[in-house]
Amino acid sequence: MELRHLRYFLAVADARHFTRAAERLGIGQPPLSQQIKALERELGAPLFERLPRGVALTAVGESFYADARQVVSAAEAAVERAQRVARGDAGRLRIGMINSAPFHPFVPQAIRAFGQRYGEVQLSLEEHSTPELVDAVLREQIDIAFVRPPLGQHEGLEAHALFDEANLIALPHGHPLAAFESLSLWALAGESFVLFPRSVGAGLYDEIIACCRRCGFSPRIGQETSQVTSIVNLVAAGLGVSLVPASMRQIHSEGVTYRPIAGDAPRARMVLIHRRDESSPTVARMTQLLREMIRDHGVEPADPPAV
Repeated sequence: MELRHLRYFLAVADARHFTRAAERLGIGQPPLSQQIKALERELGAPLFERLPRGVALTAVGESFYADARQVVSAAEAAVERAQRVARGDAGRLRIGMINSAPFHPFVPQAIRAFGQRYGEVQLSLEEHSTPELVDAVLREQIDIAFVRPPLGQHEGLEAHALFDEANLIALPHGHPLAAFESLSLWALAGESFVLFPRSVGAGLYDEIIACCRRCGFSPRIGQETSQVTSIVNLVAAGLGVSLVPASMRQIHSEGVTYRPIAGDAPRARMVLIHRRDESSPTVARMTQLLREMIRDHGVEPADPPAV
């Protein structure tokens, strides 16, 4: 017994006529009659009572009809689900991001827009450092990740530039430098810095250090923490100053004052990464959505990322 046999039976049962059922199915009436007879032989009982002007279901046929309809409907639903997954309209998307990514409005807006457009795709979110996310993508533990370049020498990665943003100086509340509307990095030459370790974000870390050196000093790092929210908290506690992406000013800590940087200043870039041989349609859907957002909303793209 094959699925087509059930479809043939249902067509005859719905039409109550072999000829009309054959026309709907696009096959000849004699082959259809032969298939139904073969099905009846397999079941060991007649499904139809042959009438002068059509057919009627027997008691066995009535019982078989409900089950056959359920099986065919389930098969059709399975095909439809598989096709939705193949198109990227359903399935799953495992998203990774660095802990500062959600503070820039572009990232949560992109995830929210994806969820609204593809409501049948199951989303999962994880936060890690850039090196951990790169490793997770390469190991196929997550599908995509929002990270800061450069990413090291990984031929298996594809990177899509999204945006870059300015950095701000974060000062403890009441710091003398907070009296100025903007500050050059040179003004921080005598300060103790709170930064993240280079191991969790080499690109931004190196750019901050390089900018300070171009301004004539090497920053003295007094505290290190891998969480950007912890950096803000340590600044609020008076343990140093820091440079943070401008989107971090959303953290309205009473103990922190933010000031723009005058002159040479580091930029914080964001890219989306996935495996170069990635074939998931949900990943393709997300990358297409991000391109649309950059095009339609005028998000300033970053420079081509170094992978």
